[in-house]
Amino acid sequence: MAKVSYYTKEGLDKIINELRVLQSKGRAEIARQIADARDKGDLSENAEYDAAKDAQGHLEAKIAKLEQIVGNARVIDESSINTSKVSILSKVTIRNMQNRATVTYMLVAEEEADLNAGKISVQSPIGSGLLGKKKGDKAKISTPGGDIEFKIVDIAI
Repeated sequence: MAKVSYYTKEGLDKIINELRVLQSKGRAEIARQIADARDKGDLSENAEYDAAKDAQGHLEAKIAKLEQIVGNARVIDESSINTSKVSILSKVTIRNMQNRATVTYMLVAEEEADLNAGKISVQSPIGSGLLGKKKGDKAKISTPGGDIEFKIVDIAI
């Protein structure tokens, strides 16, 4: 059973655009590289040909992965998000109980995660630790740097 992932419309559009580019321009470029290498003679000792075939394999694997992601993707309507508890696409403001620092994250699918934009994956330690929590709840989350306790300050869309 394939795993369904939830995306913003913008996030899914970005993945679909990347897939289209790889299917068209990416495949055309690899075909050109293979043809150029083939024209250079004996294929049994042609490193350029081997490299181009390897690149083709990697490209096809990436295309297959993106096709699977798109096939199992669902766009979430932001108006249907319940802000009484943390869920995917929630913007959650949390306070680190140790150093009192406050930060706001949007919980997104793994492929949309971008820490610089304040988007963390629901599969990350912090993201998964916050899921289902309500405003005022505390969450003790195991991170690579050790256990950290957070308080949910606010949940928004």
